Amino acid sequence: MQSASEQSEAADRPAPPASPEHAYPDHWEADVVLRDGGTARIRPITADDADRLVSFYEQVSDESKYYRFFAPYPRLSAKDVHRFTHHDFVDRVGLAATVGGEFIATVRYDRIDDRGMPASHPADEAEVAFLVQDAHQGRGVASALLEHIAAVARERDIRRFAAEVLPANNKMIKVFTDAGYTQKRSFEDGSVRLHLDLEPTDRSLAVQRAREQRAEARSVQRLLTPRSVAVVGAGRAPGGVGRTVLRNLLGAGFTGRVHAVNAALTDGPAELDGVPAHPSVAAIGEPVDLAIVAVPAERVPEVVADCGEHGVRGLVVLSAGYAESGPAGRERQRQLVRQARSYGMRIIGPNAFGIINTSEDVRLNASLAPHMPAAGRIGLFTQSGAIGIALLAGLHRHGAGLSSFISAGNRADVSGNDFLQHWYDDPGTDVVLLYLESIGNPRKFTRLARRTAAVKPVVVVKGARHSGSAPPGHRVPVTRIPHATVSALLRQAGVIRVDTVTELVDAGMLLAAQPLPAGPRVAILGNSESLGLLTYDACLTEGLRPLRPLDLTTAAGPADFRDALAAALADETSDAVVVTAIPWVGENGATESGDGEVLAASLREAVASVPAPAKPVVVVHVEMGGLAEALAVATSTRPAPTGTRTAPVSAPASASAPESASTSASSPPPAHPAMSAGADAAPRTSAPPPVPPAQTAAPAGPESTDEAAAQTPDRHTTIPAYPAAERAVRSLAEAVRYGQWRRQAAEPGRVPEYEDIDEAGAAALIERVLGAGGDADTRGVTLDTADAGELLSRYGITVLPTLPAPTPDAAVGAARRLGYPVALKTTAPHLRHRPDLGGVRLDLATEEQLRTAYAELTEVLGKPEELQPVVQAMVPRGVDTLVRSAIDPAVGAVLSFGLSGAASELLGDTAHRLVPATDRDAAELVRSIRTAPLLFGWRGSAPVDTPALEELLLRVSRLVDDHPEVVAVSLEPVVVAPRGLSVLGATVRLAPPPPRTDLGPRRLPSY
Repeated sequence: MQSASEQSEAADRPAPPASPEHAYPDHWEADVVLRDGGTARIRPITADDADRLVSFYEQVSDESKYYRFFAPYPRLSAKDVHRFTHHDFVDRVGLAATVGGEFIATVRYDRIDDRGMPASHPADEAEVAFLVQDAHQGRGVASALLEHIAAVARERDIRRFAAEVLPANNKMIKVFTDAGYTQKRSFEDGSVRLHLDLEPTDRSLAVQRAREQRAEARSVQRLLTPRSVAVVGAGRAPGGVGRTVLRNLLGAGFTGRVHAVNAALTDGPAELDGVPAHPSVAAIGEPVDLAIVAVPAERVPEVVADCGEHGVRGLVVLSAGYAESGPAGRERQRQLVRQARSYGMRIIGPNAFGIINTSEDVRLNASLAPHMPAAGRIGLFTQSGAIGIALLAGLHRHGAGLSSFISAGNRADVSGNDFLQHWYDDPGTDVVLLYLESIGNPRKFTRLARRTAAVKPVVVVKGARHSGSAPPGHRVPVTRIPHATVSALLRQAGVIRVDTVTELVDAGMLLAAQPLPAGPRVAILGNSESLGLLTYDACLTEGLRPLRPLDLTTAAGPADFRDALAAALADETSDAVVVTAIPWVGENGATESGDGEVLAASLREAVASVPAPAKPVVVVHVEMGGLAEALAVATSTRPAPTGTRTAPVSAPASASAPESASTSASSPPPAHPAMSAGADAAPRTSAPPPVPPAQTAAPAGPESTDEAAAQTPDRHTTIPAYPAAERAVRSLAEAVRYGQWRRQAAEPGRVPEYEDIDEAGAAALIERVLGAGGDADTRGVTLDTADAGELLSRYGITVLPTLPAPTPDAAVGAARRLGYPVALKTTAPHLRHRPDLGGVRLDLATEEQLRTAYAELTEVLGKPEELQPVVQAMVPRGVDTLVRSAIDPAVGAVLSFGLSGAASELLGDTAHRLVPATDRDAAELVRSIRTAPLLFGWRGSAPVDTPALEELLLRVSRLVDDHPEVVAVSLEPVVVAPRGLSVLGATVRLAPPPPRTDLGPRRLPSY
């Protein structure tokens, strides 16, 4: 929209050449999370929006209209409405933010020339203007619209925005100045004139991601801290999913208001389990923040509409029958997400197990877990209800408490990424545990995990690794890279990757209870020499540096353990301590009762005797009755909440998870029987799988706030205990590696600059090659040898010349040009990089040797036209390696390194890093493969020139990062000698660059 003065001037301006009408750009549609955690939909304005625009404008205050038009402008004329709803989507574009289908804000741009007059393409400047409904100001709507209209403008070759704002309109000026774009500001004719360069900058990207984090964290916080909850689908009879959740909600002592909703309750006011019951959310008559939906899938749309029309902020949909059930269910799931977002609501589920918040201020158990877990410092996210039950049981058994728990089911909307945003700066969470069967946005997950891991541990176990497809109900991008590569990239981001839920629990309880080790040196002490040796061996297997075990002998008592542990904690030659213990044997050969509790007290006493211990302590015990339990409950001192409501139900029997639960089971949570039978009518025939009752308190976590410190004791008096040395040491090794990553992350590497790089020349070559192919080459083109060599040379990478040798005479001629000695190679696809098949002859010093080698190759392996032989000059001997880079649609550009041949091809000994790689990444790539000793003088061989190898890796990374059209590079073999290296073969593939969704405006996954 233009100001009134602008409109009068526009009437006298010559109209620019009319732009042809373009098809409706549906890819501009997006759902966004706003600053307060609610959602809105951004979409182009069309001619069908006239009535919506008029209604929207009528709800804007006179002050806001004045700020927009620089004069009183009470209503829009028919001409205004036509202008503001008719766009060509090129030179004139309008976007609207909508909630519930109605406009809450608009933005538009009009292309202008350098005199400020209306123009058409190729003019690259546009005038932009916003209008936000007063009731929605302060929610970050204008900031989100600016991100999206800027992305649209860049797509339409607009490079700058101009805006005119009244000086008193501070809110709008702040929207522009805080966006992070390069800008100019001037004061003209009583108004502020702003010019924004729309090229994204590091600052604009940082601003965008900071806003994304705050908004998504707030949206999760709204789900976890409701002031009122409605359980929709609570049946009249005991049982059923809805009634079970209602019972669990009351049993946990939820601090807010609780309502039951049952469509069959049409006879007036009623109660269920002592809380008000209503036929609909509308009938409640007071605000509801969170609705738990437990009705059959076919009834969910009417429930969502009821909730959305009455201001509910979020939904937990327990109902099954969605994408996990087939194509019809997938469409039902899409409609569910679209409907909920149209009302500004976020969804956990469908097919969810529920959510839990153990905070004393909330005490929310909106799940099928019958008992509230102990309060603690671990945040737990799982995509499987069955695995969630096992994890809750395992953590409880080891005395580890939770800050929050989420089992998201099909995670159609709220995902693990959202909870990473929340836990990143949540003072109540010190450790994040994730069970994932799919990663919907790997690029974003890696970015968020890296940022979160820099301040607190993130432990991930990935299910469905070998199924070859996403679990039912999960929408995930297609990826071409193997699971091992994804795992390597997660480790690069600081994520602790484990393989089973048992390892997830083991690592979680250590990280939540103990400080990070300063290094890999491990002291071992105990009363069993054999158990000490097993621990020592396990440390070596995990790459730790164990000290010689201290054998206290079987005669050692609790005091001996106490003194030995205190001494080990004070000893500066170790970074961690493993205590091994077996039962004491009495004079009659029987073990003594109560020895576990006594030993636990002695170990805690030793830890307490050292001021602020900086070493982790773990215990390995064999049949030590009561030890693990005593250590687990050592800090269970938090008082039980007072004044809590209890549901009149009997407590189900306890159940414990198996000692080792494999994550290979990737099936979704079982469908809830009540969902298909009707939650309002049919009671559930069996209770949900039980979870052991929680202790009254939980082990404390790191000191985040004074309040947390007051509520929970010192975390280090909780000592994790393991029934096997391998489990304890594996968890300790993960903590060591994570601690090392944290220290390195504090001083990140740099991406070096090289003066000899010709970026412009490389871009020109890429444009020439891709342009020559036309539209037919949208899938890409592999460069010929000459072009590949030229492109790489622009980045300082020299490829050794290769001359074809279709005949013996041609081979001799090539050798004369290159100079003896030479190498003769076959390049046929089935023989390429396979020296073990005899397709390579080296050190041919004379013409006679060359002709003899040529005859042998053709006689043994086939005709020259099949073998495609080539001749190369000999290079200094060294270690054959490979350097590769490829762009994956899910994770982006990946840089890979390994040794050439069987090590990488057969054994998968290849290391990976995300592009752009830093100097530290390059050094780690070279050293992280298992065969790295071959590069550093293994068994008396000469060490090779690893600095030259690291520089090559960095140059390839720069090439791929600077030019996203370079979708694949393969350098093989790269012979690394004691001095220098030689690139003997190179393959480069170009293609139009894939879209970078991580650099675009904020948006939720589309449905």
